[in-house]
Amino acid sequence: MADVKTVALVTGANKGLGLEAVRRMAGNGWLVFLAARDPERGKRATDTLAGEGLDIEFVELDVTSNESVAAAAQAVAGRVDHLDVLVNNAGVGGPTLDPADMDADMVRALYEVNVFGHVRVTHAFLPLLRESEHPRIVMLSSALASLTHASDSARPESGFLGLAYASSKTALNMIMSQYARSLPRFKVNAADPGFPATDMNNHTGIHTVAEGTDAVIQLAAPDPDGPTGGFFDRNGPVPW
Repeated sequence: MADVKTVALVTGANKGLGLEAVRRMAGNGWLVFLAARDPERGKRATDTLAGEGLDIEFVELDVTSNESVAAAAQAVAGRVDHLDVLVNNAGVGGPTLDPADMDADMVRALYEVNVFGHVRVTHAFLPLLRESEHPRIVMLSSALASLTHASDSARPESGFLGLAYASSKTALNMIMSQYARSLPRFKVNAADPGFPATDMNNHTGIHTVAEGTDAVIQLAAPDPDGPTGGFFDRNGPVPW
């Protein structure tokens, strides 16, 4: 087993926020597993960061597949004896249709990634996380998950109609809260990245990916006195 101080794994990490989170955590001297569904893209991203002198390893992981997630957990367990940080970043945006035009199958397809995928990965990696002295889990949420923001006509979130995406992130926040209350030794939180320019929004966002990962990095820090069960952006708590 490797003698490492801090070990992290980030899902959906071959680009965008996931890739930036990997880069920043590895820049702190951590060993980071870059998890991605597409092995070619994942290995390419891993090689790029490793070329910068960072300690990165690739692991193939499709959050929608029980078999893939189990194999990834087994592969990581064969390399290290614990996992300190799990960042559940993988997600999809879904169709931008009027809610009245969405059917159950459309919603289910997006939940498979944004909700069930996070549960699937978390469950599989809990044994390794339990071996950490200070285990942390960060769920990538969104300001669109906030019911407070959605009901405030002065907020931009109130004008966004995305039945599947917004509701998936609201559900994810409660899932995070459930984990936080059932795992008292863990720090489990949800991170709102703001509106970073990524492929998901055709790079129309107003924040950089570095700004979008600020909350992730803060919540992934090994702080025994840090929060748990909370919803945060780079500036602090986000209302539910």
